[in-house]
Amino acid sequence: MDTGDLAQRVMAGERRALARAITLVESARADHRADAAALVGEVAKAGRQALRIGLSGTPGVGKSTFIEAFGLFLVERGLKVAVLAVDPSSARSGGSILGDKTRMERLSRHPSAFIRPSPSQTQLGGVARRSREAVALCEGAGFDVVLVETVGVGQSETMVAEMVDLFLLLLAPAGGDELQGVKRGIMEIADILLVNKADGALLDVARRTCADYSGALRLLRKRAQDPEGFPKALMVSAVEGAGLEQAWAEMETLSGWRRDHGLWEATRAEQARHWFEEEVRHGLLRRLTENTSLAEKMAALREAVTTGQRTPAEAAEEVLSGFDRGE
Repeated sequence: MDTGDLAQRVMAGERRALARAITLVESARADHRADAAALVGEVAKAGRQALRIGLSGTPGVGKSTFIEAFGLFLVERGLKVAVLAVDPSSARSGGSILGDKTRMERLSRHPSAFIRPSPSQTQLGGVARRSREAVALCEGAGFDVVLVETVGVGQSETMVAEMVDLFLLLLAPAGGDELQGVKRGIMEIADILLVNKADGALLDVARRTCADYSGALRLLRKRAQDPEGFPKALMVSAVEGAGLEQAWAEMETLSGWRRDHGLWEATRAEQARHWFEEEVRHGLLRRLTENTSLAEKMAALREAVTTGQRTPAEAAEEVLSGFDRGE
């Protein structure tokens, strides 16, 4: 494969080339991984940057409806928007099972938008392992905003926070019991909380919910590195389009403040270090599983652990010792 040619086509903004490039980085084949690394490295030389926005929320909160409304809001203002909607994987085939393009029909037809559903490939929190590389490719293709939607199953939204500049948490109007059910960890990484469905009969409920979350955020924490008032809770209606302009203005304010104070570059540098370490971990695990003798030993030790004959710590140490000795 001529990765140099593909890189040039991606940077020229060719949508088919971008789709092909993302398919390449999602591949688990060893030869594809080498080509993917070369491709991402080539595209990175362009030095293009987009505003990376992560979005999560429980199923039914209206993530796809919000993303379509928000995406249309942005493209109508002359911005190019890419959406990486990470689907749950099929347990049998590993493919995507939700079909985000059908849920964002209007946005998918817009010439300034690009939507790419990707299987989560069993990654914790529903974030595809290669989503970070896909984000980099979208930046290289000249998109101004890249939205990364997670499955929102509450397992590990911190993974998406490690690849974006802003993290949004979408919430539905609810009572105090629902507020208690929101995981503290997700609240701690969210930059902006958006209470969706703030329209019609739910408008008053949304106001109360937004006030409750605002109070919770004040009690939970105040980030010294962010401007006064952040993180904050806002109301939006994806159906009516209400609140989108204010939400975007707050995102620009926060990202601009971080840029001006050097936090944007520092955060991206820290994220790069994090993903370097993740690649090393995945590479070591892959080498363990690809080693025939070690794989057989792991199978035997796995059975011993299951039956209680060996402790997990003992069995793991034996595997790692064998790996160190090159067995």
